[in-house]
Amino acid sequence: MAMIMTDLEYMNLAESLLDQVERDCDRINDCDGADIDNQRAGGMVTLVFSGGSQIVVNLQKPLHEVWLAARAGGFHFRFADGRWRDTKTGEDFHDCLSRAASQQSGLALWFGAREQPTG
Repeated sequence: MAMIMTDLEYMNLAESLLDQVERDCDRINDCDGADIDNQRAGGMVTLVFSGGSQIVVNLQKPLHEVWLAARAGGFHFRFADGRWRDTKTGEDFHDCLSRAASQQSGLALWFGAREQPTG
């Protein structure tokens, strides 16, 4: 269930998510040999892959959502049950980003502060 939060609570959670995406890009570039250029402008992080494709993660402050745009489509996330979850499917943000980045880079990439998936 999505939690009701103040604008300040939303911004703290959403900015923390963008920070995590940036840290993950640095870790992936250092450890996995990927070449992801991440650029942050305000409430938006753009990931640019070596082939030129992009993933954009941006904050939708009035809606208290985080949007992700990738080749696979556009996804909207709200904070619920301690995670950012897709408003249609309930999928975790990091799982969606990992799948989209893996598809666009051609490498098995994972995002999020958890252990790397196996298999």
